[in-house]
Amino acid sequence: MAGPVQSIERAAAILRLLAGGPRRLGLGEVAASLGLAKGTAHGILRTLQHVDFVEQDASTGKYQLGAALLHLGTSYLDINELRSRSINWADALAARSGEAVRLGTPFEGQVLVIHHVFRPDDTLQTLDVGSLLPLHASSLGKVLLAYGTASLESASEAGLEAYTRHTLVAREKLTRALAEVREVGWAAEIQEMSMGEAGIASPIRGHGGLVVGAVGLSGPVERICDSHGRPRPNLITLLREAARAISRDLGAAR
Repeated sequence: MAGPVQSIERAAAILRLLAGGPRRLGLGEVAASLGLAKGTAHGILRTLQHVDFVEQDASTGKYQLGAALLHLGTSYLDINELRSRSINWADALAARSGEAVRLGTPFEGQVLVIHHVFRPDDTLQTLDVGSLLPLHASSLGKVLLAYGTASLESASEAGLEAYTRHTLVAREKLTRALAEVREVGWAAEIQEMSMGEAGIASPIRGHGGLVVGAVGLSGPVERICDSHGRPRPNLITLLREAARAISRDLGAAR
């Protein structure tokens, strides 16, 4: 019987390495972590990039998991369908709100960004598709937790990380916040993952009303929130309208 194929083993090791950390990795970091020659690591990364299993950031040259892996391990919905039915609504939401739009689904105890529309201005922005966000510190994640699409136990298994002094790390406070999300129908993060940044998100439902993902707006606090630090009502309205439209396209009841 033939033995394992070394190149596939190495490719799998690179994918596990990229999946195991919260940040993008450079070629040198990948090669050093796995004990590979840079040329070998680069060849494998280029191949994985060609099949969309890996993406490379244009500005930094660093690598992260690619969009083609998004549907793996997701049994309740074809991620490609979620993305395809969301694209037009996400584009319209970005244009109407003037803010960046992200679409997220649960993945191994985190939020996987499966679609990202840049804020429609000339500012420098980084594509977040394939990025992993914390469930408890992101508005997308709070929506998934609140409606049972992601598990609070998986989010707190190793302890909730405090990204800023505003991050909800006490289980009781997070539980109360999730109850409020279910009550009002949307979630917010205000400087909980990154100082100076804020976001709001609303659930996307599929057949039977099951929440299958979340759509959100994100940007600087002063753009997302009013002078009192509360999310702007007009942005919440636009967001919820887009979420309902996507949900209808996925077969959710009106």
